[in-house]
Amino acid sequence: MSKIEFIINKPQLGANIGMSIRAIGCFGFKNFSIISPRHSWPNKEGLNAAKHFSSIVKKTKVFNSIPEAIKNSDIVIATTVRKRDFNLPEIKINEIQNLQFKKLSILFGQENNGLNNEEISHANFITTIPTSNSQSLNLSHSIAITAYSLSRVKSIKTNKNINKNELKSNEIEAFISFLFQQLDNKNFTTVKSKRIKLEINIRNYLKTANLDKSNLKSIYGITKFLAN
Repeated sequence: MSKIEFIINKPQLGANIGMSIRAIGCFGFKNFSIISPRHSWPNKEGLNAAKHFSSIVKKTKVFNSIPEAIKNSDIVIATTVRKRDFNLPEIKINEIQNLQFKKLSILFGQENNGLNNEEISHANFITTIPTSNSQSLNLSHSIAITAYSLSRVKSIKTNKNINKNELKSNEIEAFISFLFQQLDNKNFTTVKSKRIKLEINIRNYLKTANLDKSNLKSIYGITKFLAN
């Protein structure tokens, strides 16, 4: 449990952050981060909503971007209620016990729009809470259900001996940042929508192609050679 983290991207209301913290605390979780909240954190509204879990409020981390927030995560699971047009594998909460990780992050979107495709592309898996007619839940309710479901999976064990050659999120993000810097230098595309779609496709490929560090190192080397 100590190696599972809940992350909210761009939350708008302090009360929702506080209620989400209360939700994870009720089920024994302690790690919580937020990305680019609308209002500064911590705030009075959030503290009141968190009730008896001020200890989690105090250790909650605030980041400016998803890559920063997931930098030390081995696996990232994004939550979504909608079908997506790219090929990240889906996973059920009870299947998390089959994964190997030292740190796992579960990413939630903002209250009104959830996560967009570009934001989801940072994940390794997607998961969905089944609802009637694909209706979305309140943010804190989604986090509460996820935390409860995880607390019921008794056999989750972190693995300190995972394959050291496996790619991590920060390595993928570093390569993508370098690649698009080179593409921008060449004016590859000035159409924002095309650039975002290309970035999603490349990130999706790197996440799903079972590449390891040696593979990425080779791709990195070729890209650097072509850039010079």
